[in-house]
Amino acid sequence: MKYVVILGDGMADYTIPELDNKTPLQYAKKPSIDMLASKGTVGLVRTVPEGIAPGSDACNLSVMGYNPEVYYTGRSPLEAVSMGIELSPTDVALRCNLVHLSEEESEYSQKIMIDYSSDEISTAESKVLIDAVNNALKTENIVFHPGISYRHCVVWSNGRTGLGCTPPHDISEKRISDFLPKEESGLLLDLMKKSYDILKDHPINQARRAKGLRTANSIWLWGEGKKPALSSFQEKYHITGAMVSAVDLLKGIGICAGLDSIDVEGATGNIDTNFIGKANAAIQALESGKDFVYVHVEAPDECGHRHEIENKVKAIELLDSQVVKPILEGISKYDYRVLVLPDHPTPLRLRTHTSEPVPFIIYDSTNEIQSQAKSYDEFEAKKSGVFIEDGYKLMDLLIKGSF
Repeated sequence: MKYVVILGDGMADYTIPELDNKTPLQYAKKPSIDMLASKGTVGLVRTVPEGIAPGSDACNLSVMGYNPEVYYTGRSPLEAVSMGIELSPTDVALRCNLVHLSEEESEYSQKIMIDYSSDEISTAESKVLIDAVNNALKTENIVFHPGISYRHCVVWSNGRTGLGCTPPHDISEKRISDFLPKEESGLLLDLMKKSYDILKDHPINQARRAKGLRTANSIWLWGEGKKPALSSFQEKYHITGAMVSAVDLLKGIGICAGLDSIDVEGATGNIDTNFIGKANAAIQALESGKDFVYVHVEAPDECGHRHEIENKVKAIELLDSQVVKPILEGISKYDYRVLVLPDHPTPLRLRTHTSEPVPFIIYDSTNEIQSQAKSYDEFEAKKSGVFIEDGYKLMDLLIKGSF
């Protein structure tokens, strides 16, 4: 038996007028996913326990079968693992976004979060900027590590957690004064303020401004945590597996769980990602002997954060036609089970994550059923009456067939 998880990050949503009062999942043309829904188990699952923020970190841990209340230690440490950063038990890792803040206000705290990704700044540009910040602000206890696009990492030796940090994608178009770090020493806020002076007129940003692109004029620190310790996925489920994702967070979760992390050329985490390449990588992993593959597609989430209605629908349609369909064709010679779901909703109207249960499908090629679901969406899943309260138990249902 082969097992495949296909996760469309943030693709659950609310109904919106621009889509004839349908959700993106209802509106999108997705025949392959709808076919799975018509012959599989459809329901709702709560991927994050109450009291834990619905970040992709905790939610994907849950989908992977790890109870976030037990295993979650913060977002950035998982990304640090993927980046090859060695963390000591006393290190605190923080996500370091390169963001674009409004430039009219002289007081840093009065600026507005215009773009949490600085117009999806390129990795090459961002490395130069992070290196400039590191050269100016690095200390014995603070080191900046360049990552991909706008996503980077800071390691704070002997640092602290519980710092009152806010994800920048949660505060788009809001004044940042109410969302600045609230840790007592003021170290993080001081780093952010100093980064603005370093970055605002950096040659990279001067060139971006001349091209009509948003500058990456500040760092934004959040997602702090300490080194994670996940139990082995293979020991837990007695199968081997691989992770296919463009983002360090999911790669880090996979590596911590003992899965192979597969890089796909052209995988960006955005609407222009290499959908087909991800499907092919998943098929190749299974053909090479892996029992399990987790295919993560970030694009719907990014579109939700950026309020890109048409692109969110397009991302779901591409997930269907260029990921789900070719994977189903590629593994048709095996007995298999497929799980399709998002990790959390990212409603277009809110531009951030929410904690509502999400729709899922589990399809078993050896045990097709006549589902009552007419399609795969939030409302058909609710009508099914199937509800899983503890999201981390969903993996047991996929692999073992029961909790």
